[in-house]
Amino acid sequence: MAAQSMRQLSAAADPRLFIPVASRILETRNLTEREKYYRLGLPHSLGHGPGQFVMVSYPGVGEAPLSICCGPRQDNQLELVIRRVGSLTQVLHGLEAGDTLGIRGPFGSGFDLEEFYGRDVLLIAGGLGLVPMRSLIQLLVEQPGRFGRITLIVGYRTPAEELFREDAGGWNLIPNLEVIRLVDDRAHLPWDGEVGLVTAPLADLPLDVDNTVAALIGPPVMYKFVIMELMARNLPHSRIFVDLERRMKCGIGKCGHCQINHLYCCRAGPVFRFSEIASLQEAL
Repeated sequence: MAAQSMRQLSAAADPRLFIPVASRILETRNLTEREKYYRLGLPHSLGHGPGQFVMVSYPGVGEAPLSICCGPRQDNQLELVIRRVGSLTQVLHGLEAGDTLGIRGPFGSGFDLEEFYGRDVLLIAGGLGLVPMRSLIQLLVEQPGRFGRITLIVGYRTPAEELFREDAGGWNLIPNLEVIRLVDDRAHLPWDGEVGLVTAPLADLPLDVDNTVAALIGPPVMYKFVIMELMARNLPHSRIFVDLERRMKCGIGKCGHCQINHLYCCRAGPVFRFSEIASLQEAL
């Protein structure tokens, strides 16, 4: 798949590793007070896999790693969600359709769908984790007959932080896909989902541990408790995949900012089997 091939490319083989490609913004919309959606037009197909990321730049301001929030597309388009957290993202939030930014990549290893085919799939996302998870979900819903029961559990702190509400409604209409939406606190806002942590549904969730694969994306504190619940259900470590959205900088394993013990997350990850990192104290 694309994720595996990109890990083996050298700079000489593919200049996309170092040279940003000018990409035109085709559409933007605000998802929350801090998150903004972008649909970009690229001069060529990105060739990415679910779970990979790109480096996004704006001349004279800087560059930052961002998760891809769409599955592979045939129309040379790319979808991103940018959270406003600093000087670069503040500038990016000021851009609209017709403006241009730079895209470098894709980078990292994503989810290997061969591990998902023929199995039940449990997806657990916390907050902004739904952004990279969406790149996987889109592939699952495009070929639902190749998977068993699909369950998506997604949690937010408050209803105001919910992402892709309309998408979740559409996913819930797919016969073999169930979406469970939760918030920690209603915060006096209307909410038609459940209240609680993403671990709450796991105890009573029907789970065929011999034929289930789980994918987790969210804040580090979420992983600890979700993995404890999955281990209590005897789901094998080798079938629990985690996306470690560590602090990236160069994207090619040279700067060390994303290093986890002996691993460089931007190259060996960001997607890992839990069995690969369970013994690494810095991983979770």
